[in-house]
Amino acid sequence: MPEAIHVRGSAVIPDSELRWRFSRSSGPGGQHVNKTDTAVELSFDLARTDSLPEPLKARALRRLAGRLVDGVLTIRADRHRSQWRNRQEALSRLSALLHEATAPPPRRRRSTKPSRAARERRLAAKRRQSELKRLRRPPD
Repeated sequence: MPEAIHVRGSAVIPDSELRWRFSRSSGPGGQHVNKTDTAVELSFDLARTDSLPEPLKARALRRLAGRLVDGVLTIRADRHRSQWRNRQEALSRLSALLHEATAPPPRRRRSTKPSRAARERRLAAKRRQSELKRLRRPPD
């Protein structure tokens, strides 16, 4: 199942930088549940990788700091009974996580003022509402 993970733009993580570990899954099972290693742990050394450009790597390290242990990002997948499906899920979660972590920061919002016409419409609506409530009051 050697395949590279596309992160963003031309940034690709080769399969050789991924480390896999397998263990017994705690989820649902059948007759061979105690004999097969279906849970998957996928580790990627983000701090020491050379496959990501430096700006993307720095951005990902900053955004994923809470999930890293010594610069290594680990994802565990054990939802499915099949090891292959758990491997697919771990790969897709790693890809999504890195894609989101390397996204450029959002553009800064420019503060704007409401137009004169918008201010006048708002005040006219307030006057209409006030008049409506005034007319609902009982006569003095």
